[in-house]
Amino acid sequence: MDHPGTGRPPGPEQTRRLTLAGSAGAVQRSREFSRQALLSWHWLPTVDEERRLVVEDVLLMVSELVTNACLHAPGGPRELRLRWDGARLRVEVADASPVLPRLRPYADPSRPGGHGLRVVDRLSLAWGSQPEDDGKLVWLEVPAPPADSRADGRD
Repeated sequence: MDHPGTGRPPGPEQTRRLTLAGSAGAVQRSREFSRQALLSWHWLPTVDEERRLVVEDVLLMVSELVTNACLHAPGGPRELRLRWDGARLRVEVADASPVLPRLRPYADPSRPGGHGLRVVDRLSLAWGSQPEDDGKLVWLEVPAPPADSRADGRD
């Protein structure tokens, strides 16, 4: 039986880790690292619009979690982890702040800031946070993208 979105049989969970030393360039490095992982897991390339949008949403949410760590955690994000089990992708960002994130009341959409977790809340299947070491881990999960229209063997 194939897993949705991959056209491949289920396999063991795969984890990719990116160590981040501070905020400088962390968002761009995290996005590129995530894009490469999605390529290796066959989420990309795609000609299917729905799959492309799922990938764009994942990259946006990675940016939001890493940006929050850059803005609110001493020293910025420590590590980005991507876990793929063939059915669900889990994105995790670890940082040194023990303060768990919370959804802010709806902010004025015309003003910058305060929207990141709202984006994650809306686009992810689930998200949360938990203490980790002397800081915290913020995570989100998304289901596998829909099967690529090329999965029928035609490229």
